[in-house]
Amino acid sequence: MARSSHFGTGDHAGHIAVAGTAPAYRRPFRRPLAAAAVATLALGTLGACGGGGGDDKPKVAENKISAGEVPDYYPADYSDLIAAAKKEGGKLTVYSNLGDENMAPIVRDFKKKYDFIKTVSVNELDSDELFQKTLSENAAGSSPADVLISSAATAWADFSARKDTVLTYKSPELEELGESAELLPSVYSMSQDPMTIAYNTSLLETPPTTLTDFAKIVTSDEDKFKNKVTVRDPEGSFGFTVTRALTEGNPESWNDLKKILPLTRPETSSGTQLEKIVSGEYTAGFLISASPAYPVVEDSAGLVKIVFPKDGTVVLPRGLGIAAEAPHPATSKLFLDFALSDEGQRAVAEGGLASYREGVKGEGLHTYQEVVDAVGEENIIHVKYEQVTKDDAAAWLERFDGMRK
Repeated sequence: MARSSHFGTGDHAGHIAVAGTAPAYRRPFRRPLAAAAVATLALGTLGACGGGGGDDKPKVAENKISAGEVPDYYPADYSDLIAAAKKEGGKLTVYSNLGDENMAPIVRDFKKKYDFIKTVSVNELDSDELFQKTLSENAAGSSPADVLISSAATAWADFSARKDTVLTYKSPELEELGESAELLPSVYSMSQDPMTIAYNTSLLETPPTTLTDFAKIVTSDEDKFKNKVTVRDPEGSFGFTVTRALTEGNPESWNDLKKILPLTRPETSSGTQLEKIVSGEYTAGFLISASPAYPVVEDSAGLVKIVFPKDGTVVLPRGLGIAAEAPHPATSKLFLDFALSDEGQRAVAEGGLASYREGVKGEGLHTYQEVVDAVGEENIIHVKYEQVTKDDAAAWLERFDGMRK
């Protein structure tokens, strides 16, 4: 399902037309070590009276943009790329699985960086849908898509394996971020987003510290927790990717899933899961993306909290690439480089995503280092951007589904 947002001139996000609903570290998986301490994020100032006013939210320092200037490590002919972008009319179309609140700071600061950019149209699509839409549009003639942003790792791998789908481009930011920032050829990590256990504090008094701990809590009273735990539907690319990464990175998690899954109900989006945790329809959920969870925690006055499980926190890179047939290729390259730059990564973090660029920090900004500090690098499971054969996927799903019954 799609939603289109047009960020025109000015500081506001622009007009939204609703057409429906809607990471430089990549290391081999390790079996995480168990730990006793809890890594819980209770964001914002939680007053005793339960007030959740805007004044309690973390203040984000202004992102100071050097307009029209680029870092000294950029190639000498980068000015030619800027000149080419100026000739493209100041327009850019982004197909993304991010919400407006995530994209708005990035678009705002990109336009500050290059004042000739007048309109950035962001089409909010499901993680898999944006690739299907691009392919079908190109098959029919041409697609307006310039930049593609999605956290669907396997879908990205399948898409980029096709001929003439991703524009070949080496960003000058790659040397600053490290080679592992390139997830696939010319596909870069825009953020490194952690998966969490989210829970309603009025319904779950003792916070879990690990997935094993969570399994013990919910199986201690199965009648109480039956259908009160939510899991991401593994039939979708996102659910399949993060859950499979968990079991690949920590094979012992299958033992926990065997206990938890019979009590769960699947959902197709983190947003829906969080809404139902807030309402009390669900007591808790696991493998819920932190990016939509952060604002929910901030606004909930302590009702909802999230935990980075210390026996394995899955971190999912959000892929960023340029469509091979992008109508505005030079502008697309400027956008990609900006999103990876220090200025761009601050905007990424302001939008609720986890920046992984060293040096990005500050009140109200979420970072990969925040997750490392909470659980330890050895307890992070990095999702790989790679294709999965149909047989392997089917075998994994059969095992997973067998535990839900």
